[in-house]
Amino acid sequence: MAPVPHASGEPDDSTGAYVGLSADAAERRARAKGWTTVRSLPPGAIITLEYLRGRINFEVEHGRVTRCWHG
Repeated sequence: MAPVPHASGEPDDSTGAYVGLSADAAERRARAKGWTTVRSLPPGAIITLEYLRGRINFEVEHGRVTRCWHG
């Protein structure tokens, strides 16, 4: 039987570093740091609460990141 692959960990990255960046700059930084899924959302967006390893979420208002979290 083949070994079961293990999911890779998340990048060692601070979510606070994204707050205040433009949405484009934040996405470029996140991809360079190794995030596999980058999601930008408007304030108050209704989203599911499922956790997805390797995803980083940005709340973007007027083109700037106002909040950032993993999953």
